[in-house]
Amino acid sequence: MNIGEVARRAKVSRSTVSYALSGKRPVAESTRRRIQQVIDEMGYRPNAFARALARGETKTLGLVFPPAGSHYTDMQLDFIGGVTEAAAARDYDVLLSVADAGEERSFQRLVGERRVDGAILMEIRLHDARVERMRAIGFPFVTIGRTGRPDGTAWVDLDHRTLVRRCVQHLSDLGHRHLAFVNRSEALLRSGYESAHHGQEGFEIAVRELGLNGAAYPCDDDAMGGERCAEQILTDHPETTGIVTINEASLGGLYRGLAAAGRTIPRDMSVTGIAGARWAEAVTPALTAADVPARDMGRIAIDLLLERIADADAPARHRLLMPPVVLRASTGTAARVAP
Repeated sequence: MNIGEVARRAKVSRSTVSYALSGKRPVAESTRRRIQQVIDEMGYRPNAFARALARGETKTLGLVFPPAGSHYTDMQLDFIGGVTEAAAARDYDVLLSVADAGEERSFQRLVGERRVDGAILMEIRLHDARVERMRAIGFPFVTIGRTGRPDGTAWVDLDHRTLVRRCVQHLSDLGHRHLAFVNRSEALLRSGYESAHHGQEGFEIAVRELGLNGAAYPCDDDAMGGERCAEQILTDHPETTGIVTINEASLGGLYRGLAAAGRTIPRDMSVTGIAGARWAEAVTPALTAADVPARDMGRIAIDLLLERIADADAPARHRLLMPPVVLRASTGTAARVAP
């Protein structure tokens, strides 16, 4: 059964059937009822893709998500899963693009050729050329993360600054006075990676306000990076008894590096930070952490984007999330560590 057969049985033209289904032009009520009767009797279902094309839509959303390192972390994959699941629930497909700021051809395929109705941008920098370009051409988009001037953009983000400060406060309450902060990689910091900068700001503010001693370390997003970082922390500051990390991909290596140096968690070293719940619970002892609601953030991003597609002139909405720090087994009362 197709639209031509519906038209033949209803004794009308194909265009009349199309207008009756789309509502683009008025159709006499008696004709509309006759067409609907044929549709009901024959079980005709209009092709969703064809209807979308007729309205100038693709029913596809773009997810612009270049991996921050050599691979996607579990948290990044959770973001992708959250976006695709939320889009499917609203009858949209998702086209994943790894286009970064300078990749002209990828952007042209995604946006210039209108392959998608709107886009979600991830791995946001404080000064992000992708965001500026989307603004300039008026293409519907939202960001997971925020630039240094996000007011005119719809976005959802974690409050890394506040969450890291809460982690520092937790360690301070346990008596820790010498802390280290394990950040993302040096390359991401240089590129203006938003969460890395906000996280480090939160750490520096907290140790200053609480009168603590603190040192921040960039760390590659892998286990080897975590091992090297643990070694460097203990070489530079052997008096350290507490670590705050926002680098979940290096977490296993960080634990191994501490163990290799004879530091037992949490007896000799307390570790806390921001991480996906699966990663926080996969290490031993389980990590005290603010669990990243990656799938919820993906769902919120889809909601915000569909609002932008429906009404580009509506005020841009923002969602700044602050999940609680979940107490697990990796933090305890500070013990004095001999230099």
